[in-house]
Parts: sequence; C-alpha cells; structure tokens
Amino acid sequence: MNRRHLGQWAASLAVALTLATPLAHAADEAPDALIKRLSTDVLETIKADKTIQAGDSSKIIGLVDTQIMPNVNFQRMTASAVGPGWRQATPEQQKRLQEEFKTLLVRTYSGALAQVNDQTITVKPLRAAADDTEVTVRTEIKGRGDPIQLDYRLEKTPGQGAGWKIFNLNVLGVWLVETYRSQFAQEINAKGIDGLIATLAERNKANAAKKG
Repeated sequence: MNRRHLGQWAASLAVALTLATPLAHAADEAPDALIKRLSTDVLETIKADKTIQAGDSSKIIGLVDTQIMPNVNFQRMTASAVGPGWRQATPEQQKRLQEEFKTLLVRTYSGALAQVNDQTITVKPLRAAADDTEVTVRTEIKGRGDPIQLDYRLEKTPGQGAGWKIFNLNVLGVWLVETYRSQFAQEINAKGIDGLIATLAERNKANAAKKG
C-alpha cells in the first residue's frame, strides 16, 4: 500500500472511529487510553467484517445510526465545519446539516476500509497538563511504506455523559474540520444554509449511486 492509499485508509479509520464509537467506558478514562482502545476496537471490527472491508457504506451507516456516540461531539464538529453560518441556522437546519455531514464522511471514506490488512497503530505519549480541558492525542499508523500521522482533538465534558469527546482529526497534517469549512463557506455565501444542505444531499446521492 503506497502512502496515498495509506493516508486515505487512515482517514477512513479516523471517521469510522469517530462515528461508530461503542458505548462509553469510565468517565475518567484518559484521552490517550480512550484513543488506543477505540483504535484497537475499530481495527479488529474492520478486519473481522468482510462487508465493511468491501466498502459497504450502508453497513457502516447502519452501525452509526443504531449506536449511541458518547465519545464524539459531532454537533461541535459539524458547527465548526459550517462556521459562522451555524449560529444563523434553525434547529431543523442544524439537524439536517449533521445528518448530511455524517453521511458525507461515511460515504467519502468507506471505500478505503477495503485496504485494511496488516496496519498497526501506536499512540504517542500525551503532552498535556492534568487540568487541560482540550488535548491533542497523536497516533502513528504503520503499514507498508512510510508511517502516517493521525491525530485527534478531544475536549473534556462535565456533567452527564462526562468524559473525553473527539471533535476534530488530522490526517497527514490536514485537519478535517478546516478542510470542509472552506468548502462549506463557499456554498453558504452563494446559496445560504439551505443551499449547503441541498448540495450535501446531492453529493450523498451521487456517492450512493456510485456504490450502486
């Protein structure tokens, strides 16, 4: 697997990890321990499921839709990607944006899951103070070719459902949320929030048709 394909696979793993997270463990679980556990769980799931390896996006979407996602703040991820327009969106528009953005991420990266074979993941030592409420957990994926950097941004949330939640990820030095923010801003400036929703829905339909 060359570096480009391994990078695409790393992105797919990150999205699968972020969107298909199992039920939360202890609220006091350290952020690096959380990422290590989830990375291991997701790798094992992918390797054991031939339909996911084949890029069956409906299988992945079904998994996402039927499980609670306690270890990801997907609202924050979507709001950050949409940018200032998020505050002007109605609750119904925000709901649609989250749904379409989730589908876009899954359909964009699901095909790369077929590349899973002998990759291993190393979580690097965490550099953070005990009272930090936002941290970056850095990992490295090794397979054939050069290692791939895959980093996660997490926030510590208080109260019910307390614990660390993922809200952004970085593949090969590029943060996912910032990548989509520039694309979404152009759509909002040209067509407004409803225009962005319509564009995302159209892209998702086109991606679904390609999967056929």
